[in-house]
Amino acid sequence: MEEKEKFMRKALKEAQKGFEKDECPIGCVIVRDGKVLVRAHNKKLSKNNPILHAEVVAIDKACKKIGDWRLNDCDMYVTLEPCTMCSGAIVQARIRKVYFGAYEPKSGAVVSCNDIFNVEHGHNHKVEFEGGILEEECGALMKAFFKKLRKKSSKVKE
Repeated sequence: MEEKEKFMRKALKEAQKGFEKDECPIGCVIVRDGKVLVRAHNKKLSKNNPILHAEVVAIDKACKKIGDWRLNDCDMYVTLEPCTMCSGAIVQARIRKVYFGAYEPKSGAVVSCNDIFNVEHGHNHKVEFEGGILEEECGALMKAFFKKLRKKSSKVKE
């Protein structure tokens, strides 16, 4: 198995944890020196906090773990294309490279709706990225979550 797929599978395991907690199933791992440094999943719904996306939670954990806000020797694997907030946090944390699973046509800020990592925007750090890693599996988990949510919502209306 290719290294990118290996680490994305670890991010998918985190996303599954979120799914089981009725949280939007986005998982993230930050890798340093070929090893998982931290793991995280969304906590936005369970903690009633709009900034607790998997990427932000992972960045916070990684900074605490290494004792520095600069993560320039780290790579991030996340199951969904990061939004504007998360992309900005990734730039600020100096993440070296981001690998994401499914594209997010409604709010993806890497390529789908915006291009936050583009240094022409005036950022002093260039983040490399690659999307579509295990895209079908990452997307399937999101679809299952929203199907479950709609089913739950229709039962409430009955």
